[in-house]
Amino acid sequence: MAQTKTVAKRPFGLSDKLGYMFGDFGNDFTFMLTSSFMMVFYTNVMGINAAIVGGLMMAARFIDAITDVTMGQIVDRSRPTSAGKFRPWIRRMCIPLAVAAFLVFQSGLRNMPYGLKVFWMFLTYILWGSVFYTSVNIPYGSMASAITANPDERAELSTWRSTGASLASLVINTVTPLLAYVTIDGVSQLDPVRITVIAGVYALCGCICHMLCYKLTTERVEVPQNTQKLQIGKMLKSLFTNRALLGIILAAIMLLLGMLGMSGMAPYIFPTYYNNTGAQSTNSLLYGLVSMLVCAPLAARASKKFGKREVAATGSILCAATWIICLIVRPESPWAFVAFYTISYTFLGFFNYIVWAMITDVIDDAEVKHGVREDGTIYSVYSFARKLGQALSSGMIGAFLGLIGYSDAVAAAPSQYPEVLDGMFNIACLIPASGMLLVALSLIFVYPLSKKRVDANAAYLKAKAEGKGGKKNG
Repeated sequence: MAQTKTVAKRPFGLSDKLGYMFGDFGNDFTFMLTSSFMMVFYTNVMGINAAIVGGLMMAARFIDAITDVTMGQIVDRSRPTSAGKFRPWIRRMCIPLAVAAFLVFQSGLRNMPYGLKVFWMFLTYILWGSVFYTSVNIPYGSMASAITANPDERAELSTWRSTGASLASLVINTVTPLLAYVTIDGVSQLDPVRITVIAGVYALCGCICHMLCYKLTTERVEVPQNTQKLQIGKMLKSLFTNRALLGIILAAIMLLLGMLGMSGMAPYIFPTYYNNTGAQSTNSLLYGLVSMLVCAPLAARASKKFGKREVAATGSILCAATWIICLIVRPESPWAFVAFYTISYTFLGFFNYIVWAMITDVIDDAEVKHGVREDGTIYSVYSFARKLGQALSSGMIGAFLGLIGYSDAVAAAPSQYPEVLDGMFNIACLIPASGMLLVALSLIFVYPLSKKRVDANAAYLKAKAEGKGGKKNG
C-alpha cells in the first residue's frame, strides 16, 4: 500500500504560513461575499423571493455531493509533479473561479423575466460553488498534510489559514457595506451597480491571493498517487464508519449553520432593524479584528496544552451562551448588538482557528486504521459538509424570513412592519445559538480524537515513515 514519505526540501517556515494564509484569503474573497451578500442581492436587487433563493442554494448541495467527492478522487489519483500533488490545481483553476464569482452578481440582468433571473442565479451559483470553487478548495485544503507532517506545525497552518479568513472578513464585511449601500429616503439600500463592481474587484483580488499561495508554499511530504481500483461501496463504508470523520462533519455543518447564520442576517439586521450600515461596517471590523488578535496567538497554544477537541467544544458553548443572553436582553442600541456579536465570534474563533488542523488529525487517524492515505477524498467529504452547512444556513434564513413575511417592501419601509422586525431579531439570535450548541455536543459525544489519541497517531505515523514500525492505535 502507498505510504507518505518526507522528501528533502527547504524547512517548513514563514513562507509556507504566509502562502497558506493567502490561500484562504483568496477562497474567502468569493466565499464570504456570496455567503454574506448573495441572499440580500437576489432578494433586494433582483427581486427574487427569499425562500426561493435559500431553496436553490440548498438544492445545489446535492450537486456538491457529487462534485466534491469526485474532485477528491481526482486529486488522490493525480500524479505528483515537481510542484507537488495539490498546488498545481490552485494555479490551474483560480482564474475560472474568479470569472464565475463575478457572474453571480450581475445586477444588469435585474430587468429580465423572473424565471430567467432564477435560472441565471442557479446556473452561476453552481458554476461558482459546485465546479470551480471545489476545484480550488479541495486541493488547497488537502495539501496541508503535504506541507508538513508535524501536528503542531499543522496547527500553526490552521491558525494562519483562519487568519487569512479573518483578514478577508475584515475587508469584505467592513468595506462592502460602506461602498455598496446608498441612502434613499432615509433608508439604507443596496446599490445594484456598486455591488457588481465590488464583486469584480474581489474576484480579481482572490485570484492574486491564490497565485501567492501557489508561489509561497512547498509540498515536502510526498503523497503518492492512489492507484488502487476505485470501489465505491468500500469507500463509502470506510467513510461512514469513520467516527472521527462523522464527528467533524456534524460539527462542521453546525458551525457553518451558526457562523453563516450570524453573517447572513447582518445585512438584514443592521440596515433594516437598526437602520445603521455604519454599525454593520464597524461590527465587521471589530469581530474580525478582535477574533484574530485573541484567537490567532492563543488557539494553537491552548490546543497544544489542552487538546483541539477540548478547546473547540468550550469555545462553542460560550458562543451559544452569548447569543442566548443577547436574545433575552434585546439591545435597542446597534452598538450593544455589535458588542454581543464580537464576543460571540471570538468564542467561535477558537474552533474556527484550529478546525483545519483537526481535519489532518482525521486523515492521520484513517491512515493509522486502514493503512491508506486519502487526503483528497476525506477533505472533499468534509468540504461538502461545510457547503451543506452553508446551504442549510441560507435555506433556513430564507425560509424563516419568508415565514415572518419579509420582502423588499420591508427593506424600503421597515418602520411599517414591527412584527417582521421582531422576527428578524429572533432569527439573528436563535440560529447561531442553536448551531454552536450543537457543535459542542457533536465534539463532546461523537468526535473521538482527544489530545492523547492525536499524539499517539502522530508518533505511530512518524515511526512508520522512518521504517521503524510502531504500535497501532484504535
